[in-house]
Amino acid sequence: MRHCFSRHCFFTLALFLLLTRSTHGIVVPTQNQPRSFANQFLIPQNAARASVRQRPLVWDYKLVRYAQWYANQRRSDCALEHSNGPYGENIFWGSGTGWKPAQAVSAWVEERQWYNYWHNSCADGEMCGHYTQIVWNTTRKVGCATVVCSGGKGTFMTCNYDPPGNYYGEKPY
Repeated sequence: MRHCFSRHCFFTLALFLLLTRSTHGIVVPTQNQPRSFANQFLIPQNAARASVRQRPLVWDYKLVRYAQWYANQRRSDCALEHSNGPYGENIFWGSGTGWKPAQAVSAWVEERQWYNYWHNSCADGEMCGHYTQIVWNTTRKVGCATVVCSGGKGTFMTCNYDPPGNYYGEKPY
């Protein structure tokens, strides 16, 4: 799933840019990290799943390690490129620093407005695959990571899902 740059996403990004402040550093989620980091990703994703009667996702450290490995690969360029790994994947980029995990999840979940369940498709010119991955019926586990990119290129976040979703021709729930 690629990150969208529709008018809606552009204005959302512009608003976030106006509201955020600069900080520095990398957030490296590990088993020793406070549960609050995981919850910043889990709570809004599980709320989206609950709204369509799907079981909550559980935080998985194997997926966290994979997500952190891939986020580290993007640290030098902050490119919105998928890892093409074995898991489902959502990626996010925000200009500057200070982005919170819930803001990335919010951007993904907002794609719900573009998803038509009855036609199992996104509205013309819009993206909804981040949303459908979050609510995918058979997905059970998630692990996420975030990195502040070098040279002021922004913040990159990724979540990986197992089993993956978004199979062509299948509805998410």
